[in-house]
Amino acid sequence: MSIENSRWGIICCPKEGKTGSQKHWDAIRKYLKEKEVHYDFVQSEDKESVERLAAMLATNGYTTIVVVGGDAALYRALNGLLTVDLLQLSQISLGVIPYGWANDFARFWGLTEDDYKKAIDAILLHRIRKVDIGYCQTDKAVRRYFLNCVNIGLVANIMKIKHKTQRFWGMRSLSFFSSMFLLLFHRMEHFMHVKVNQDDIQKKVMTMCVGNSWGYGQTPSSVPYNGWLDVSIVSHPELTKMLEGLWMLIWGRFLNHKNVKAYRTKKIHVLERNKSCVSLDGAVWECDSDALEIGILPEYLNFIIPS
Repeated sequence: MSIENSRWGIICCPKEGKTGSQKHWDAIRKYLKEKEVHYDFVQSEDKESVERLAAMLATNGYTTIVVVGGDAALYRALNGLLTVDLLQLSQISLGVIPYGWANDFARFWGLTEDDYKKAIDAILLHRIRKVDIGYCQTDKAVRRYFLNCVNIGLVANIMKIKHKTQRFWGMRSLSFFSSMFLLLFHRMEHFMHVKVNQDDIQKKVMTMCVGNSWGYGQTPSSVPYNGWLDVSIVSHPELTKMLEGLWMLIWGRFLNHKNVKAYRTKKIHVLERNKSCVSLDGAVWECDSDALEIGILPEYLNFIIPS
């Protein structure tokens, strides 16, 4: 199938429990028409279908693939694109029109859900940046890729509970508060054995973030184009210290907390995580392997960024 190079392949990912999805997409389509953009679009039936649709668009010859969605949708589209060979991948550019519960990677580039016109204008200008992507691989050689971060422990658990509650409650605020309540009945710490650089860490850990980008504030100095991963490990703070850490996270001073240990590395080995929850770019990964290798692939993906 031959596709003209200027034609976009758009994957629209309506968010579970979020009202106004059709209205938002209608506004996007109106602006695309105004800008005379040639495109074909497919709508995901569910979150799992995004990966399949991205692979389908890539296989059918689309060289500009755009995701209308949040971090988790980008993550799934990325993993779909990486099913094609490297030569074909090098000819594909990935863009995003932020929409959803979390848009941390889009915000890194100055894109927000409220300004879809800016995102569309950026894709039209087609300024490409080669970005790093991270990978997370089990000891059974099952590999998943990410753009923003990997979370292991408490934060990943919050993501898992939130996905369940938003399907039930729908509203973002109700989902958030019910998630916080349910979290009281979950384990706050897990024993972990982690090797990073020269350190061999064996202790109880509340949460660990490996960031290729901001990592929802946990790796605020990380950038997806320097070939490095930033790591933050939080160990058993008291309740008052947890509240202090939350305040510092909100105000961008997370790494200054005394219970946070920060690293910069190219590879990290998680030898034991004691069944703690794992999420990549906000999407929970139900992997049955306790051991994980997390690494980075420098300048691996063409990503469309604003001028």
